[in-house]
Amino acid sequence: MFDTRELGRRPGALKRLSRTVEAPRDLGTEVIGVPEGASVELELRLEAVMEGVLVTGTARAPLTGECVRCLEPLEQECEADFQELYSYPETDDRGRAVAAGDDAEGAEEEEDTLFLEADLFDLEPVLRDAVVLSLPMQPVCQEDCPGLCPRCGARLADEPDHQHNEAADIRWAALEGLAESIRHGEKDNVNGTRPGADEKQEK
Repeated sequence: MFDTRELGRRPGALKRLSRTVEAPRDLGTEVIGVPEGASVELELRLEAVMEGVLVTGTARAPLTGECVRCLEPLEQECEADFQELYSYPETDDRGRAVAAGDDAEGAEEEEDTLFLEADLFDLEPVLRDAVVLSLPMQPVCQEDCPGLCPRCGARLADEPDHQHNEAADIRWAALEGLAESIRHGEKDNVNGTRPGADEKQEK
């Protein structure tokens, strides 16, 4: 939670903050993300406006994951920019917070709006969205990573000259066996020794 009381509510008032926080759990995707508890460096600019407090900032954090081509562990850094308006809660004549209207449109607008609570705001949902959207969809250890050998799974970056002798596709093995039998049969016919010919001659 971040406190805006020192900022005040006079439109145009500004305050800058530098803060380091611990990364929350599950800040990332299945293949890359910020480790839980890692240091996230925040540079924030708080500006009081008529509707609330406009928060603009940049987050920098370490990333860990695996290369989608060769599956090796990788480490990177991310930088995510964000901006969000935290609205003042609606109040009555006595300054007490009141609930939003019961109509569907009002309820939907309230659901999409972030509010200050006792002049405090929670940055985590905004930070989470910004960091996840900044992550690479297909992280790689290096731009020209050749990946893995499709036959044996060897990491091709470690073995630039890696290759295999031409081998038959296992899916064609049965057909090749049949073709080989046919070839042998044709060869026997050419030589005049058809299968079973010797047996007929003996009879």
